[in-house]
Amino acid sequence: MKLSKSTKRYCPKCKKHTTQKVVQVKGKTRSTSHPLSKGGKVRMRLRGLRRGFGNQNKYSRPTKPKRSGSKASKKTNLKFTCSVCKKSTQAIGFRSKKVEFK
Repeated sequence: MKLSKSTKRYCPKCKKHTTQKVVQVKGKTRSTSHPLSKGGKVRMRLRGLRRGFGNQNKYSRPTKPKRSGSKASKKTNLKFTCSVCKKSTQAIGFRSKKVEFK
């Protein structure tokens, strides 16, 4: 998808439409947004959970195939910086394989 480097958008701080610079921002990964989830299973085992006999809820079910139901593209995160007040806002991402600025 081709986007222009600057657009006219509404700035919530200036409370009017201004020209804003567009930059693609790297989104947070699962490890940065949920830092405790990586060692969750280890912590549960140390706490005494996830042991013993019988139904272990989600731990007793078979695992899913690795790439089943995966999306073809990731969501892009766009950051708009106002040229007047230099305040930046982030837009809701959209799906596209490649974003190119002209």
